[in-house]
Formats: sequence, C-alpha cells, structure tokens
Amino acid sequence: MKTFVPNDPGVNRRWIVVDAEGKSVGRLAVIVANALRGKDQPTYTPWIDTGAFVVVTNAAKVKLTGRKEEQKIYQNYTGWRSGLHETTAAEMRAKHPELIIKKAVEGMLPGNKLARGMMRRLKVYAGAEHPHAAQKPVEL
Repeated sequence: MKTFVPNDPGVNRRWIVVDAEGKSVGRLAVIVANALRGKDQPTYTPWIDTGAFVVVTNAAKVKLTGRKEEQKIYQNYTGWRSGLHETTAAEMRAKHPELIIKKAVEGMLPGNKLARGMMRRLKVYAGAEHPHAAQKPVEL
C-alpha cells in the first residue's frame, strides 16, 4: 500500500463565504480556521497547505457573549518602552470590526509559515458586500 500525499492545489482552491451575522466569535473562528487549514476535506495533511480561501461578511455584526464587549482587551506591543497599546472589544468593533475575527482565527492556527499563508487567504469584510463574486464562492 502506498500513502497518498496530496499536492498543493494552487489556483484550484475552493472559495467559501461565511456570514458572521449573529454568530459567536469563537464558534465562527473554529469553522473558518478548519476551512483555511483544509481539515474539512478528506485529503487533509498537516504539513501541506490544502485549505480554501475564506470570505467572511458582516464582521461588524458578530456576537460577543457575556461581558466581553467591555472586558475583553486586545494588546499590541510595539517593542519600545511603554509601547503597550490596549484596546477593548467595543473600541475594536467601532474602529476595525474585521480585526476581531482575524485575531480569533489567527489564534486557532499553528504558529508557523503555513499559518501565515493561510491568513493571507482569509478575507474579512465589515459589511455584506465583497469583491470576490467572480471566484464563484460557496456559501457555508
């Protein structure tokens, strides 16, 4: 018996559209991360990037459970002294609602070169419109 090892799909990758309206951030991030990694495919291989392009719409209407809107804090450290910037989830939703989903998905991917390539295939939009209709994405 020979072991089947899939090839990198290249330009033949699937495109998936996910509507984030009313969905919990963590549960949505699991679905998106699995599609980016290719874990929803029978040909999943951990060391080969066989995942799909994922387009997330309505990122501004995603649901945060509990009191996370006021209590959850996103931190960014610039590397300089006193360069720690803290932002609450409410401020993040007002300024950059797509970053809430991007940071949640990024935390669910492995910390290596494959994950950086996967994050480049994630497209997040605050509203319902997206410019990727020509790729004929599938609703998820």
